[in-house]
Amino acid sequence: MNQLANKNDLEERTALFGENIIKLCQGIEQDAIKRPIISQVIRSGTSIGANYMEANAACSRRDFTNKIFICKKECQETKHWLRMLAQCCPEKREKIKVLWKECQELTMIFQKITNSLRNKKKDKLIIE
Repeated sequence: MNQLANKNDLEERTALFGENIIKLCQGIEQDAIKRPIISQVIRSGTSIGANYMEANAACSRRDFTNKIFICKKECQETKHWLRMLAQCCPEKREKIKVLWKECQELTMIFQKITNSLRNKKKDKLIIE
């Protein structure tokens, strides 16, 4: 697995997270149970970075806020699917645990951003 991205470059960090999800899943032999879980974890894990890229290209503050909120939701979903994958693939638990922890950090980062955006909105309403 690649080293974690520079913690200050969220765009790179989310892309690297998605790449690491793909690499993990490529190394898992699929069966009827694992296939849909692998599909779900890849879709949610890679969409975090895609939505963050969209947030950075947002045309309005509202659009930015919405995309960041989606990033957080995708993180939450990815943690769920990683947990299910760990159940199906006990031999991959340590690698999955590392990814789950990174996903938890990303969740907290996006939560902090959404909280900050909400607080700015409240401050603006108070000033007006």
